[in-house]
Parts: sequence; structure tokens; C-alpha cells
Amino acid sequence: MTKRERIITVGLAPAWDVVCQGRDLDWGRHAPIEAQVIRPAGKALNVSYALAWMGWESVAAGLWGRDDQEQMHRAIERSGGLIDVRMTSAEGRTRQNITVVDTHRHREMHLRHPSNLASARSLRQLDTDLAQLVRTGDLCVFAGAMPAGELLAPTIDLVRTCQRTGARIVVDTHGPALRSLVDAGLAWLISPNVEELRELLASAVGNTPAELAVAGRGLLDRMDMVLISRGEQGALIVTKDGAGTGCCETPGKALSTVGCGDYLLAGFLAGLQETGAPNAALMRGLKAATARAWGWTEAKSWPQTDKEVAVAVEPV
Repeated sequence: MTKRERIITVGLAPAWDVVCQGRDLDWGRHAPIEAQVIRPAGKALNVSYALAWMGWESVAAGLWGRDDQEQMHRAIERSGGLIDVRMTSAEGRTRQNITVVDTHRHREMHLRHPSNLASARSLRQLDTDLAQLVRTGDLCVFAGAMPAGELLAPTIDLVRTCQRTGARIVVDTHGPALRSLVDAGLAWLISPNVEELRELLASAVGNTPAELAVAGRGLLDRMDMVLISRGEQGALIVTKDGAGTGCCETPGKALSTVGCGDYLLAGFLAGLQETGAPNAALMRGLKAATARAWGWTEAKSWPQTDKEVAVAVEPV
């Protein structure tokens, strides 16, 4: 890619993220919190936030609860104007996800409500909306949990609707939806973590660059690239031209892992459009993910992060 393509993020299981930070939190204690952040989120919308932090525009599509849609619009408008919201209304209210972060002991707890916005009716409407929104040359990022069971087929159909327009499909999900999208040959890029890759392949792939590169290459008959997150150990990109592995070399402490994979993906996509080089894109993705883990995305700019975080990427 040599020019900026429009990036559309699509989330089928969005949430209000409620993040509370405090020190020495434990069961049975009454403790004050140091900070609380409440914002509309979910993996797809997190990718849009990450792109906006890096100075990139995106379109945020997918499902959102009708009962709290106005509140969501007001919240996103405060993020700087780089996110064009095109959500499809679904019956009901969007769930809340609660994360409690102990900033002293460097640990966290995630409390997740199930998502109930996806239904046969809401998915049909989203399919119609995406058919009108997506155009040739777009990148459509389907991120987050996706329905299974009787809703799996209409979910795959709406991804196919986007592909038929000439869009490239990026997939960051897991379980039956990931397997079905890969088997159908709909993905241009997938972005699993190591556990999700093992689940997809039904194989205990070792968490080493060499083993992950072999596993990724086995998927390239159905897609162009595989971006594998390894958490604190960095990430790996596998393409038909080779594989690269990278990690952060600047010392620092992670405050929270929430959204790090989303920032990795966003940084990679932005970097790939800017440079056309997967390894250079991986470097930018790792810098963005590191900034998210350290809390820099709320306190520092992308140019500061790009300058101050050192990342090493080498071929596998």
C-alpha cells in the first residue's frame, strides 16, 4: 500500500469500558481509587481510538445500543474529531465492562458482561448499512467477539458483503467466527494472540518466533499476512515475503494490558500504509502497544512515543 486507504472498524460486541485505578487493592478492603475512565469502547472502537491518537482518521461502524447511542456520540466527539461514527442501532443498551487496576502491585481484574446486541434483525440492518458505507479500496477491520451458533452465518455474510465491494478484510477475533472467516478465505490479515492461534490451528504451537513463523506460513494460502501478538514478548508478522519478530527495548512498567492488542493492530495498519514495509509497520505497532501498556496514550503524543520508545525488529 502506497497511499492512505480509508479504515473502517466494525464491532459487533461493543462495550462501555469502565477502568478504575488504585493502590494496594484487595478483597474485603475499602480503598480509594486514583482515577476512573468511562468511555465507549470494544476492540473495534479501540482501534479507531488508537488511530486517532496517531493522527489518523477512521470510520467507526458496527452495532451500538439504541438506548445509549446519543451518550456514545457525545463521548466520541470529545476524542478530537478524527473518528466518523456510523454505528447501526440495535435494540437495548450497550453492556459495561469493568477493569480494576492495582497500580502498586501491577495487576488487574477484568469483569465482563455478555453482549446481547447482535440478533438476526440487527445483523441484517448492519449488512445493509455496510453495503452502503464500504467502497472499493477500504480496509474493514472486524475486531472483537463475534456471534456463534445460529448467528454465525449472517455474521459471515456481512463480512462477505464488505469483501464483495473490493474492501480488504482485517480480522481480530477468536473462536468459531475466526475459523469460519479463515476457512472461507475472507481475511486479508488476521491478528491473533498466541492462544487464539493455537485454538485456530487446533495445535499446541510453541511460543517462539521460529515456531510461530512456521504456523503463520501455513495460513498464507488463505490470506496475505498474519500478525501474532506475544504480549510482553512482543509480536511477529508473517507474510509471503518473509517473517519478522520484534519487541520493545526501552525499560518500563506496564500499568494495564487493556487494549494493547488493539493499539498493536492500529499501529501496524498505519505503519503499513505509511511505509509499505511489514517489518517497519510492526515496529510502529509495537511502539503504539507499548505506549498503551505504560499509560502514555493518555499523557504523551504519538510523536513523543515514536521518539522515546525503542523497538528492535529482526527477520525470523
